[in-house]
Amino acid sequence: MTQTIAVLPGDGIGPEIIAQAVRVLEVFQQKGWDIQFQYAPLGGAAYDEYGVPYPEFTQNICRQADAVLLGAVGGPQYDNLDRPLRPERGLLAIRKDLNLFANLRPAILYPELANASTLKPEVVAGLDILIVRELTGDIYFAEPRGISQLADGTREGVNTMRYHESEIRRIGHIAFQAAQKRNKKLCSVDKANVLETTELWKQIMNEIAADYPDVELSHMYVDNAAMQLVKAPKQFDVMVTGNIFGDILSDEASMLTGSIGMLPSASLNETGKGLYEPSHGSAPDIAGQNKANPLATILSAAMMLRYSFNQDGFANAIEQAVQSVLKQGLRTGDIYEDGCQLVSCSEMGDAVVAALQSI
Repeated sequence: MTQTIAVLPGDGIGPEIIAQAVRVLEVFQQKGWDIQFQYAPLGGAAYDEYGVPYPEFTQNICRQADAVLLGAVGGPQYDNLDRPLRPERGLLAIRKDLNLFANLRPAILYPELANASTLKPEVVAGLDILIVRELTGDIYFAEPRGISQLADGTREGVNTMRYHESEIRRIGHIAFQAAQKRNKKLCSVDKANVLETTELWKQIMNEIAADYPDVELSHMYVDNAAMQLVKAPKQFDVMVTGNIFGDILSDEASMLTGSIGMLPSASLNETGKGLYEPSHGSAPDIAGQNKANPLATILSAAMMLRYSFNQDGFANAIEQAVQSVLKQGLRTGDIYEDGCQLVSCSEMGDAVVAALQSI
């Protein structure tokens, strides 16, 4: 039975990095995996073609696909569009449309990149964290929201932080189950001393913990968690938190690894269907220059094989190939250091494909 991947190159460096990830997946296609790729625009590219960031054409392809592989969205040329038409609204829309409520962001420091981190090697060496972020609720989606003019002529901006119990429970179960497969430690991040929304979050996490007696649950306020990530990051195994806190903490964690260009992510629904994308943005300053690091996108493809297609062997092979090219000293500009070989985006793709074919 043919399986389908919806490929959304997006904007900026998106098409460049997506091209390398597709090349990696084609290695398995050539070995007999019955897969096909269907391309569609999202974000600014979709606005340019259809006048909206998540058009019906793209919706239909993504709904029918078994998984979605995304590059990146956004660019300065779209900054003056009305908010509903901006590229980022397309990203929010596809998450909502496909009910992608669970965002998994691993932050793994490869030994070869220990010196690329801004922290001392002894602080980050061996780092392996998984951040589980709730993705379809919280302040990014809840109503009321907007900017309005008050009676005195001044303006007021409003966003609402809101979580329903069911939303907290389903992301909680995902996080506990992830912890069971790792080191059985889960830290729930909240601001329960100030925000009632996260007071409820903490209560429900404690209730869920009864279903997972083998997992050690701890709680930490988000400001302390941000500090601890740069002070002693290896204390964490799995972290679970809401949408806005997860957005900030996962980007912070990414820099512990040396470059956000190394971090993949998966956004899953309740059936395991997912959208897979690098954690970085569209990097318009280097778009079209063949300088981007494709490894986060390639590693996102590995996550896709593992979570949506149950192809653990393929996923492991990609991860081994990535580590192999790093051991060879190949580096794109974002992770380059003296003594290494500077390579382009496509050359890094060449190296990963070659390493994969030799496994």
